[in-house]
Amino acid sequence: MIIIITAEESFKNETENINALFYAGLDFLHVRKPYITQDEMTDFIQRIDQKYHDQLILHNHYEVAENFDLSRFHFRETDRKNGLYTSFTDKIITTSVHDIAAFNDLEKDWEYAFFSPAFPSISKKGYGKNSTVLNEIKKRDNPHVKLIALGGIHENNISEAFENGADGVALLGAIWKSGNPLNVFKKCRQNVLLY
Repeated sequence: MIIIITAEESFKNETENINALFYAGLDFLHVRKPYITQDEMTDFIQRIDQKYHDQLILHNHYEVAENFDLSRFHFRETDRKNGLYTSFTDKIITTSVHDIAAFNDLEKDWEYAFFSPAFPSISKKGYGKNSTVLNEIKKRDNPHVKLIALGGIHENNISEAFENGADGVALLGAIWKSGNPLNVFKKCRQNVLLY
C-alpha cells in the first residue's frame, strides 16, 4: 500500500497532479491542509475526480465529508489521546504513533497508523536523523492495525520499509518536493510491486 500525504501549502496544478497519481495507481491520499478554510477544502475536493473520493482521508474539516460521502478520517496522536475520534464510529479512522509501544496499544478500531520517522525527513530538515523506527517494527505485536512507515521515504529506500515489516508507506516530501510527483510515484510503485 502506498499513501501520499498532501503538502500543507497549496500550489498550482495540485489537484491535476493528484488525479494523475490516482490514475497511476495511488491507494490513498491524506488531505492534510491545516491552513485552508472549510470552503477552500470543499473546492479542493471538488477538483478531485469523484471516482477517487472513497480514497481520500481528511485530516480536518471533517464536516465537509457529508457533501461528498467521504468516510475516512485521520486523527493526530494528541487528538486520539484526548478521545476526539469517538463520535466517528461509523467511519474508517487512522492515526499516528511515534513509538512501537503506542502502536501495540492501539485498539482494533484503527485501520492503520503512521509510524514515523522511518528515515531522515525530506520535508523537515534534521527530523528523524537518528531514527530507530525500522528496528522497532520488529517489536510489533498488534495484529489488528496496519503499520504504515512515514518519514524520508523515497524511491531508493522504499523497499527497505517493506523488508522491515511495514504494511505500507506514506510519501510526502519525495513527491511534493520533486518537481515531478507522477514520475517519482511511478518509480516508488515499481520498486514495491513485489511486496
